[in-house]
Amino acid sequence: MRKSDIANEIYEKVGISKKEAAQIMEIILNTIKGVLQKGETVKIAGFGNFVVRSKRPRKGRNPKTGEEIGITPRKVVTFRPSQVFKKYMNV
Repeated sequence: MRKSDIANEIYEKVGISKKEAAQIMEIILNTIKGVLQKGETVKIAGFGNFVVRSKRPRKGRNPKTGEEIGITPRKVVTFRPSQVFKKYMNV
């Protein structure tokens, strides 16, 4: 499912224009991205949590040559589904 598919679902179920549904979708996603960029957690009740984690620098290997390389520190976003969502998926 793509962003446009979600906007189309909003259009069909809420009854607003397609343009407004797409704008709502953009606002929601930009808000989530902005909060995560600040390093904060996004909690959506009944769905799950998006959490920013920091990864430390580490050593890795080039699989082709076997040469050891340094992997720089970075931030990653992880998703943890809620118990409600887990139950829904396993019905």
